[in-house]
Amino acid sequence: MKKILILNTGGTISMSEDHTTGKVSPTKNNPINIGEGLFSHICHINMENLYNLASPQITEREMFNLKERILKAVNEGYEGVVVTHGTDTLEETAYYLELTLNVNIPIVITGAMRSSNEIGADGLANLRSSLVVAVSDESSDKGVLVVMNDEAHTATYVTKTHTTNVATFQTPTFGPIGLVSKNEVIYFQRLLKEEHYEVNTIGKKVYLLKAYAGMGGELIDAVRKLGADGLVIEALGAGNLPPKTVPAIKQLLDENIPVVFVSRAFNGVTQDVYDYEGGGKRFCQEGVIFTTGLSGQKARIKLLVLLEANIDKCKLKELF
Repeated sequence: MKKILILNTGGTISMSEDHTTGKVSPTKNNPINIGEGLFSHICHINMENLYNLASPQITEREMFNLKERILKAVNEGYEGVVVTHGTDTLEETAYYLELTLNVNIPIVITGAMRSSNEIGADGLANLRSSLVVAVSDESSDKGVLVVMNDEAHTATYVTKTHTTNVATFQTPTFGPIGLVSKNEVIYFQRLLKEEHYEVNTIGKKVYLLKAYAGMGGELIDAVRKLGADGLVIEALGAGNLPPKTVPAIKQLLDENIPVVFVSRAFNGVTQDVYDYEGGGKRFCQEGVIFTTGLSGQKARIKLLVLLEANIDKCKLKELF
């Protein structure tokens, strides 16, 4: 059997509910640890509690340290790594690892929507599915995978779509790349484009704003004054903004601060179509970068990684 490392970082999967108050909180003993014995028939498991953090407490530093621990695991001879993580920022950690790891073993991230002692708790089921994926030879060339609710998704496009539903993780437009049965994972899609960057530092500041009707340039100016290294905006439609934002965007570009547009729409991609004040065509001509299918939070992670990797700013546009 294969040797798999489980890295626990915290989240609902490692929490319990107080049945009197209904409060869900971390416990002294991680309840997911019982999986080490339950799933010994699937693989040889070593389990390590790297963190015990709720996912809103995860920062780029924890993502970086997790990446470093996985690289060490490869050198230690592990044949796959499963990471348990809180669901609120799981997709961001997964995408950070996708962009910064270039390894030949499966990397799987999972979590839970219900704490360990709730009726219908999904943590152990998701962990089992993740181990099934991690031991599959076919998983080694699929990039970082998010496995939840018996589905395997690519880290690049998966997102949390519901606040409480166990089927919350979905891939808009494209769908999952595989399904998990009791004993195997069946793949029927693959990620066409993989990219990896060498990141050895933490410290760049990339902000994320969401556009709205009547938006002005005040928030954009504030981001610039905070010393931003980059800005991602969830723009309207295919990539448009209210006209009052134009001077603030131009000021950022004049100072060589990259600006990236995604759409605030749930599906589709940005396109520089409209030629009017605030239209995408004019922003593109000014140097704004348009993405293809990335969400705002994913585009922020990517811009952050590219800047940490010291990619020439002139090349950023072609990498999105």
